[in-house]
Amino acid sequence: MKSIFTAAAIAAGILATPLAAAPHDGRSFIADYDTNGDGQVTRAEFDAVRAERFIATDTNKDGWVSDSEYLAEYTARLEKQLAASDRSEEQKTEERQRQVRQTHVRFGVLDKDKDQKMQKAEYDVSGNRAFAGMDDDKNNVVTSTDIAAVSAKQAAREAARAASETPPAG
Repeated sequence: MKSIFTAAAIAAGILATPLAAAPHDGRSFIADYDTNGDGQVTRAEFDAVRAERFIATDTNKDGWVSDSEYLAEYTARLEKQLAASDRSEEQKTEERQRQVRQTHVRFGVLDKDKDQKMQKAEYDVSGNRAFAGMDDDKNNVVTSTDIAAVSAKQAAREAARAASETPPAG
């Protein structure tokens, strides 16, 4: 029973999270997509980086991304993030394993027609969700204000979830 709830929670998290192959927190989002260095990400900047990333991820240039191509691209970015983090090696190993598992799940969710080929349109769904999730005021520009608002909302959701999972005393 617990595994059913765990699987449902993972699936819900994937569908609700603005992330797929995008960075998972706001600071990384801005750092990754702010191509002109002004501290914010316009929709045009985001779309340009995503288009370049799709082309780069499709290493064999067949017009679609396989699970292994998707994993390789994400793993390269993850390794850079882990190298820059102050986590212990044990924590980095755990995070790496968790993220690799999650990447396979994400690929399966994004591959809507289940042909083991992520087309550009399927890839774009995750990007659209990621940008929309970070653009709190919905003005097509992600700023530090948006990031703070999204982070506060996420913290409130996590606190509410934790409170609802706590068994009553007595």
